[in-house]
Amino acid sequence: MGWQQLKMPLATLDQARCEQAMLDAGAAAITYTDAADQPILEPAPGEAPLWREAILTALFDDKLSFEHIALTLMTALDCETLPDFDIELLPEREWERAWLDNFHPMLFGRRLWVCPHQMTVDADDAVVVRLDPGLAFGTGTHATTSLCLQRLDALALDAPRVLDFGCGSGILAIAALKLGAREVDAVDIDPQAITATRTNASDNGVDAKLNAMLPNAFAASPDHYDLVLANILAQPLIDNAALLCPVLRHGGRLLLSGILGEQAKAVRDAYAPWIEFAPIARQDGWVLLDGIRR
Repeated sequence: MGWQQLKMPLATLDQARCEQAMLDAGAAAITYTDAADQPILEPAPGEAPLWREAILTALFDDKLSFEHIALTLMTALDCETLPDFDIELLPEREWERAWLDNFHPMLFGRRLWVCPHQMTVDADDAVVVRLDPGLAFGTGTHATTSLCLQRLDALALDAPRVLDFGCGSGILAIAALKLGAREVDAVDIDPQAITATRTNASDNGVDAKLNAMLPNAFAASPDHYDLVLANILAQPLIDNAALLCPVLRHGGRLLLSGILGEQAKAVRDAYAPWIEFAPIARQDGWVLLDGIRR
């Protein structure tokens, strides 16, 4: 089956009304993109804000006539003409495979690889995390994840107990286990992330050593972890300093990521009562804070 893709700026249109109009016209999928380079980096939990200038993209079966789609939209939106839009016919293809065509094995540090399931890594000492792109954040392509993976690869990782706080896809938790950790607790506020982490851990053969949970099930005793990882965002990191530091043993290591360069001082200050930090690692405007608990 082929598709026709309609792209239209929301402009002054009501988002909810416009989205419902697209669905009524037969849209099989709807996505939004930023039209003006205005990133939303730290929405509050439960919020899904849109950019001030957003583009709505809708996919329709190519058997639907555009006249039908346009008439349905104009009727639902109570307008005589639609905003400027583009419509494109998309050829039939295996979209999941097409997405994977752009996702290749990636090396982090000396030996740690993130690799799609159907691909291979030709290196004798390779430590391979098998991971396909999915809905939960974290495949290694973003600088924040890359910084964490590179640092994990550089460590002599013999830490028995690890906490991955804000686990996303589970990529850091799985990498830690493959690099030598004995057990990992993975925590995230998103149930979908917990499901993805468990699935990815099973696919990598480390599920018996990984315990994925929502925050309400997380209750660690003081000095419990040898390594704590938190790749989230600056404000949640600041808010959770008093939670993360006490559960890290004295002499244990803390890795914090998801921090823009200008946010680094505020995050460091929040952890200063407990943590002695090494020099900052940087990539593409993001930083990694690496510290040891006093």
